Amino acid sequence: MQTKVVSPNVGNFVKSLRDIGYSMEVAVADVLDNSIAANASNINIYMVSEPELIFCMLDNGLGMDSEELVEAMRLATKDPESSRAQTDLGRFGLGLKTASFSQCKKLTVISKKNGKISAQQWDLDFISKENKWLLITPDTRTIARLPLFSELQNQDHGTLVVWQDIDGFSKNSLSDSIDNLRKHLSLVFHRFLEGIIGTKKLIVTVNNSPLKPFNPFNINHPATQQLSSEKLKLHDETILIQPFILPHHSKVSQQEYEQYATEEGYTKSQGFYLYRANRLLIYGTWWGLHRAIDAHKLVRVKIDITNNMDKYWRIDIKKSAANPNTVIKDDLKRIIRQTTEIGSRPYTGRGRKIEDKLTTKFWELDSLNGEIRFALNSEHPVLKKLITQLSDDNNELLHIYLKGLQAYLPLDAIQAQLQQNPHKINQEAALSKSEIISLAEKIKLSGLDNEFIDSLLKTELFKNYKELLQDGNK
Repeated sequence: MQTKVVSPNVGNFVKSLRDIGYSMEVAVADVLDNSIAANASNINIYMVSEPELIFCMLDNGLGMDSEELVEAMRLATKDPESSRAQTDLGRFGLGLKTASFSQCKKLTVISKKNGKISAQQWDLDFISKENKWLLITPDTRTIARLPLFSELQNQDHGTLVVWQDIDGFSKNSLSDSIDNLRKHLSLVFHRFLEGIIGTKKLIVTVNNSPLKPFNPFNINHPATQQLSSEKLKLHDETILIQPFILPHHSKVSQQEYEQYATEEGYTKSQGFYLYRANRLLIYGTWWGLHRAIDAHKLVRVKIDITNNMDKYWRIDIKKSAANPNTVIKDDLKRIIRQTTEIGSRPYTGRGRKIEDKLTTKFWELDSLNGEIRFALNSEHPVLKKLITQLSDDNNELLHIYLKGLQAYLPLDAIQAQLQQNPHKINQEAALSKSEIISLAEKIKLSGLDNEFIDSLLKTELFKNYKELLQDGNK
């Protein structure tokens, strides 16, 4: 058998390597994983646009000596099939490099261990020019000018990651990028920021502003439903599953409701939330096992796995996509059915109120040939009274108007506003209390019979103002 070495065109390969699909915040999270794996308790992220756009991340982790740093800069440092420490958030040994390359052309890593500082640099333009994977050891004067370097010098140990020649985001969008980054890290690493049992709380600052953890399940609110947890066994490994039903908007303030909607909104945020070694990987997905609908928008299901179960979940390089195997999916389908049935109750329960037999409603549900529509209640006493007092021509005109009112009920707009701004909707404001009082006074002075007044007391108009008519009905 004859063989020959066919080396890749390094310049072209580098371009392909950069185009994996990282967003800025996902890339930063991937780099931050390394700091957590190095037992860091403090991580300082610094981003500025002047005099050049630059990103720095300094941790107080264990640090690396010169040999360890060179190995860390190697692509595919680790075998993805190998066993890892329980706290290791990596998998392929690519995260630091691919995440950084997706955002910048020059990656510098400086580390301090045992009192010595080591530095290495990948410069993609230099690599493309030389067509070789040449790792640069930058001189002391070069690294001394980098932000946060003096802070690293004053630490006993730690690592500083610097991005230069950034093209993954721009100076003009820096403010929005920082805002998105803060939200993403607060969610993805919320358990570390909250404090995991047996470890210190992780402190992460972005431009000197500390992050606050964002737990997507709103576990401290009394209206949050925490359903029965479940343990699934798979090849001697345990998968922990905990479903939650978030509070209905009527149970929380507008600010809190909008906060837990996240940037994606409740409908897109429903589904599974996959944690690997306490780090949130995937969230807001049903993995094609269930269709996302508004009735289930409060359902969120937490899944916990160890870092030894990656092959059963097909986790990608970016750690932002996964797909469980068939055996796991069968159990997840069952859990979906059980949880969504409970999760839809806050909406199906409220939907039945229109059929309340104790109150005479303005609207009712009308069913015909398998279709349903919202219809005005033709038996409402105010409408019936009005019809008897109108001429035939005006009666016909009113009839056409009410038919049009029903036919062109803006259901799409109503549904959109209920999803986007439920706390801002105040339909009852269309009829003020003073108007109801004025109407009651006119009714009492009109000499209407008691039977009609009794029928009015059962309507929505006077449900909460019965005393206004009862005084005149004695």
